[in-house]
Amino acid sequence: MSKDDLRIAVLMGTKDGAAFIEEQLQSLLEQSHPLVDLWISDDGSTDGTTAIIEAWKSRWRPKGRMTLVEGPRQGFAANFRSMIVDRRIEADCYAFCDQDDIWEPDRLESAIDWMRTQDAKIPLMFCSRTGTMTETGSLVGHSPLFARPPTFRNALVQSIAGGNTILLNAAARDLLARACMRTGFVSHDWWAYLIVTAAGGIVRYDPRPLVRYRQHAANLVGANVSWKARVSRLGRLFKGEFAGWTDLNLDGLAVNRDLLTEEAMACLDLFTRGRDGGLFRRLAGLRRSGVYRQTVSGNLGLYLAFILGRI
Repeated sequence: MSKDDLRIAVLMGTKDGAAFIEEQLQSLLEQSHPLVDLWISDDGSTDGTTAIIEAWKSRWRPKGRMTLVEGPRQGFAANFRSMIVDRRIEADCYAFCDQDDIWEPDRLESAIDWMRTQDAKIPLMFCSRTGTMTETGSLVGHSPLFARPPTFRNALVQSIAGGNTILLNAAARDLLARACMRTGFVSHDWWAYLIVTAAGGIVRYDPRPLVRYRQHAANLVGANVSWKARVSRLGRLFKGEFAGWTDLNLDGLAVNRDLLTEEAMACLDLFTRGRDGGLFRRLAGLRRSGVYRQTVSGNLGLYLAFILGRI
């Protein structure tokens, strides 16, 4: 099968996205990969989003199929989970998509080119850096550039890429759907990174910004590119919010333990035990588990969080 024959299913979650969704749809239509099915789960929009989507159906036909379904109305994580486990969605590869970004024309093709060099039986996940733009579309920066390898030891304490950059092969989607049938998650991008690496899959982080992320006034820390964003995340750390997210991730991994490799289980056990007990036990557990964040400052924050019992 040539790469042009591969069917890609793009899973888009929407909620009151009328202001920008047409720009996103246009960028999807202009993808260099020719065969794209678009599945949109709308989570209760009241601003005309669904009317825009319906009007786009005739324009989408040369590219593939466009299907609009009703979301569970339980938040963005549950909305993406509903699409991950929806067996009506069948394709060779699966991409996540937000409603207000802009994709570079080779966003999908770049991921497919890498995946075709790998064994399709292995769960594969492609992700990348992002550009950051203002509400009006002006490019203002990029997400951090990470150099350390994407592994389960990293995934336990860090999500390295947005869901809007992810492409999964069929093996990874099947694995993720199986895990999601048993549990919810904090966010679909972090959960995909955790499950794929925990099960021995391969993650490719591309340093090129293949998606332009739209930064809203309502989510000024979302892109994690400014000092304001970093200070906000530090505040969440001291409030214990990150520890709560870690609890949810560890609970999800516990009910999916049969999917993990022996190496991942050993790392998980050391990390989990290291979160309990006194200071020296915490630090010893962290060191022995081998978990790490992508930057020096990130690792300093990780050790500080363990010392304070905030992770």
